[in-house]
Amino acid sequence: MWGGRFSDTPSGIMQAINVSIDFDKRLADQDIQGSLAHAAMLAKQGIISSDDHAAISQGLAEIKAEIDAGDFAWSAELEDIHLNIEGRLREKIGDAAGRLHTGRSRNDQVATDFRLWVRGNLDHFAGRLDALIRALVEQADANTDTIMPGFTHLQSAQPVTFGHHMLAYAEMFARDKSRMEDCRARMNESPLGAAALAGTPYPIDRDMTADALGFDRPMANSLDAVSARDFAIEALSAASICATHLSRLAEEIVIWTSAQFAFISLSDKYTTGSSIMPQKRNPDAAELVRAKVGRIVGATTSLMIVMKGLPLAYSKDMQEDKEPVFDAFEALDLALAAMTGMIGDMTPNKDRLAEAAGAAYSTATDLADWLVRSLNMPFRDAHHVTGTIVALAEKQGKTLDALSLADMQSVEPKITDDVFSVLSPLASASSRLSYGGTAPSNVRAQVKRWKKKLG
Repeated sequence: MWGGRFSDTPSGIMQAINVSIDFDKRLADQDIQGSLAHAAMLAKQGIISSDDHAAISQGLAEIKAEIDAGDFAWSAELEDIHLNIEGRLREKIGDAAGRLHTGRSRNDQVATDFRLWVRGNLDHFAGRLDALIRALVEQADANTDTIMPGFTHLQSAQPVTFGHHMLAYAEMFARDKSRMEDCRARMNESPLGAAALAGTPYPIDRDMTADALGFDRPMANSLDAVSARDFAIEALSAASICATHLSRLAEEIVIWTSAQFAFISLSDKYTTGSSIMPQKRNPDAAELVRAKVGRIVGATTSLMIVMKGLPLAYSKDMQEDKEPVFDAFEALDLALAAMTGMIGDMTPNKDRLAEAAGAAYSTATDLADWLVRSLNMPFRDAHHVTGTIVALAEKQGKTLDALSLADMQSVEPKITDDVFSVLSPLASASSRLSYGGTAPSNVRAQVKRWKKKLG
């Protein structure tokens, strides 16, 4: 395809390092889509004949059918997806195939293909995230008043509701979806027609091809169009943040399913056994989701390093842009699907959660707040009194709500039996009525909002 300037064939090593068809063949649909739009524009502008356009369109349709059926013979000698398809088109329709490349270069062609592929995957992830958020909302709806311990430093802090905990992740994943939508909007410009780097002397209509491919507009600078890969880096960055959220939730699932916590259970669908320990039920799906973040963040770093020292415009280094993105998006897709499945599958152990919610004096802050509200005590003084009462409860081996009124009055005589209204975990959680708080009534309102948003 490019041998006119050369009198000898590439060495075997050159062939091995240069060829990309093994991985960029997954851009086949996008490449054909871009070629069909380009051919239609060339015909409309009178750059190629209507007969050539018809032959090109028919040939590309046949090639797509061959690829979809698994009958296409990929050739390493033709390097990449673009030359493989063009070579097959030439076999089918003859010289008309050579006219398809008028007014474009592989540089703008691959940039267009890659943008289309990334854009399609961002749309796919938006759907995946909706499904995950829906699963979280369903768990929240079923557990608006299921009490569990809330943690800071992985130490019991204050009681919260299980539904509130689930909705915290719904908020995170909603932001992930928003980041991907923002990225999609920013990248939705067409490089096609920028040619190698400087544009083309042919009277092409870049607005027409941009519109045909669903782009908002053509990219305004031909140098930028062929050399920009920030759209892929931004997409990977959004994927990395999303994977981090998945990893945090996976870590909690791993902890919660342990015998020491026993907060939730997962069925056989999302656990595995041990080859020598028959009692084991391992949360392998969660552990593997937790691990995927390494691949995805690694891909982000990899592409940034590829791009960091490249002068304008195109350099062959940019052939290394696709594999990290392909790998990272495949990992994220699987992780999202696995997490959605686990969230729908898991069953909270309500008795164990309630027991844990009342442990470690988790309602101590409620006692301090009661002293402030009911006795008009300065918070710092209330904090000191509460600490003394906690020490007394610890000495007796009791929870705060199990202490007698006399015991508490031995520390602060003004305490009344009304204090017991705030010392149970459910009472504690129910009192957190501030916007965004964990009170069951708040959770029910948020569930309603989410269901309306999800449709």
